[in-house]
Amino acid sequence: QVQLVESGGGLVQPGDSLRLSCQTSGLTFRHHAVGWFRQAPGKEREFVAAISWSGGSTDYARSVKGRFTISRDDDKNTAYLRMNSLKPEDTAVYRCAAVEGSYLYTRVTEYDYWGQGTQVTVSS
Repeated sequence: QVQLVESGGGLVQPGDSLRLSCQTSGLTFRHHAVGWFRQAPGKEREFVAAISWSGGSTDYARSVKGRFTISRDDDKNTAYLRMNSLKPEDTAVYRCAAVEGSYLYTRVTEYDYWGQGTQVTVSS
């Protein structure tokens, strides 16, 4: 079965950094694009970042551009999200997703596989 497992979340103070990991199994990772999404209490799930199957193309939400960096390691079947200069507004459950394809995907409905999420809390 296809599995995506996020890790690396936690409680941090504003200005701190975290790196989230998305470890996958049961799929040909190098043929899949990966996206990161987040959902805060009372809000809908929103796009954060995406990376193409080759790793050559990325896209970011305007709210995180310049602070977050998405990457992938095909040898480890793992994608990452480096988050710098964290703000309280970044507090949410972060989920990774995967879909077979050669493009960037930024919509929830475009993804086939999802992890269960990891909590990121930014509070002073």
